[in-house]
Amino acid sequence: MFYDRHEAGRQLVRPCIQFKDDPNTIVLGLARGGVAVAYDLAKALHLPLNVVVPRKIGAPGNPELALGAILENGEGVFNDSIIQMLSVTKSYLNREIEQEKTKAHRRSVLYREFAPLPVLKDRTVLLVDDGVATGATMLATIAAMRKEGVKRVVVAVPVASTEALGLIEEAADHVVCLLNREDFFGVSYYYEKFPQTEDEEVIALLKDSNESRQKENHQQVESTTVRILAGKVHLEGELSIPSDAKGIVLFAHGSGSSRFSPRNQYVAKTLNGLHLGTLLIDLLTKEEETEDEVTREWRFNIDLLAERLTYVIDWLKHEPSTKMLSIGLFGSSTGAAAALIAAALRKHEVAAVVSRGGRPDLADLHLMNVRAPTLLIVGGNDPIVIGLNESASEKLICTKELEIVPRATHLFEEKGALEMVASLAGKWFQKYLMPLAAKKH
Repeated sequence: MFYDRHEAGRQLVRPCIQFKDDPNTIVLGLARGGVAVAYDLAKALHLPLNVVVPRKIGAPGNPELALGAILENGEGVFNDSIIQMLSVTKSYLNREIEQEKTKAHRRSVLYREFAPLPVLKDRTVLLVDDGVATGATMLATIAAMRKEGVKRVVVAVPVASTEALGLIEEAADHVVCLLNREDFFGVSYYYEKFPQTEDEEVIALLKDSNESRQKENHQQVESTTVRILAGKVHLEGELSIPSDAKGIVLFAHGSGSSRFSPRNQYVAKTLNGLHLGTLLIDLLTKEEETEDEVTREWRFNIDLLAERLTYVIDWLKHEPSTKMLSIGLFGSSTGAAAALIAAALRKHEVAAVVSRGGRPDLADLHLMNVRAPTLLIVGGNDPIVIGLNESASEKLICTKELEIVPRATHLFEEKGALEMVASLAGKWFQKYLMPLAAKKH
């Protein structure tokens, strides 16, 4: 028994905690009652909240018995066996579909003013309802998500009938259900308070959730240009630290790149939104970069790049604004090799490493000395680099994972590829930097 929908949403938090702060996950409440449950779940997990509007197609004379369900575009799923058993006419079915399609469209237009639906392709969607009796609306929503090309469909409901739960488990990638019963008496039976959710409440919940998210995303991030002495040269970088930073990630750029790389800038902003500071550093001076454009001699001087990274790591450990933050390294291309060597040389200072399309093989004998948990990210359409990363992974004796981004090439320019890189990196650094920050405080 749940007190109300909001309390049910709070009870779903613990079994869904793995999705907390995941930049690639979005919570979708099924209108209307599901939005009230989803609101508290999204709030606790620090995830964006949005809404989908499925509509049940009721049987003649018994609207609670679902013949199927549709979304606003008229597409849906139907129970052919019930339709045949009740001898439901095609004219009745078409009429009901058009009526419910109109209602779904009206509500969708109403809600989208306050919660425009983002691109869902390659994302994880957390579908939430206040309960499942027949499963028709949830199954229709899952089918719609598949057509949108989502990466993973997760269903979270407080209560469901055993029969409907079985159907949903076959259709979804993962299901969280707090209570399921064979002798199901209807969703409202399991709530002490179960008033009808009105459109005004749905709109208010969507507005409040999105306004709260905007405030979180606009947290104060202090950004400054820094010059760091590395041996005989000064290196320039961009240091960005959120007001509640839980760690800091040092970026090592690849061959022919700089701290202004739009790809690493994107990843850095994603990490800033996850309470992580970032330092994007140029490991070559302007004179060396100019010479390297012609000779290409500097970009493959991995030992020099790694040495300069160690100077920057030492600077971070003494700089007042960063000395209390756990350090992670994010390396791209040849910069990944430099990052791994630096992690081996500063094994007590570096807490985690992520390589994007990197050349970890160039770290060679240093790989066996890396102690920091290391994530290797490679594009699925980058076969040569996949092989190099697989070989390097075998030499690493630390905690390690190899993630292959489907259909991505070396620069991750394909739609959704860089977002997946940022999501994977964010999860890795949250896992290995934030627990250390908690211990320090």
